[in-house]
Amino acid sequence: MLPAASASPPTSSSPLAEDLANSALARPLDFCVPSNRFVVVGAVASVLAARLSGRAWGAALGVGAAGFLGWSTARELDPDHPDTANAALPLAALTALLGGSPDLPAGLGVLSGLRTLAATVGKPPSALDVAALAGQAALSAWAGARVAALVPGAALALSAQRADSWQASWQAAGLAGAAALLPGSRRGEGRSVPADLLALAGLGLAGVLAAPEGVHSRLDRAPARVSAERVRLARLLALGTLGAGCWPGRRGPSRRWPPPC
Repeated sequence: MLPAASASPPTSSSPLAEDLANSALARPLDFCVPSNRFVVVGAVASVLAARLSGRAWGAALGVGAAGFLGWSTARELDPDHPDTANAALPLAALTALLGGSPDLPAGLGVLSGLRTLAATVGKPPSALDVAALAGQAALSAWAGARVAALVPGAALALSAQRADSWQASWQAAGLAGAAALLPGSRRGEGRSVPADLLALAGLGLAGVLAAPEGVHSRLDRAPARVSAERVRLARLLALGTLGAGCWPGRRGPSRRWPPPC
């Protein structure tokens, strides 16, 4: 008979692990889910396609990252239908490939804001999340992406109005909103014909996206369903961001295309 093993003392998790476990932004890929495997293959294929088209490695990686951000954003806005995210990946990558280098920091800030508002992770925004959102807003403002810079603060403000388990604070919304007002080192927001057309296509679906819709997906880290009303608010915020980006006054340095909106 084997001797009984002595009980080992409980191991405490690292502060970083605890921060990630309590984060409303950290959403790792689960490769048991087919769409999560698809995004890896799709992002790599986007990078290779960009390289074959003559792009340098840095630009090619940007195309792959744009595809990944497009997939991730669509996953927040339509959590019940992974095919929506799978379709968004090649569209976003193709837009980046045809329209020039994407503004990845601005895209990340928009994604973070929408994820916080939709609360798909199942955690309220932590202090570290708020700092990250404010930093992303400041980075977007510094780069001249003023519309994208406003998204984190707007998302937190909308979340602060929701009296639920994932409610943000008004102080957090104020911090991210103030960060969006910081001066920038560049003027204007780069635009391209493919990006404008994609934005117009999204605005054309405004009636469908804004309509109330049931959501059946489960939260990542809580035993509950994703809030249908929060997803709807995230969609409305995304539509407002597209509309503001199409506004003629938001035209960037390149004026190859007349303002579409």
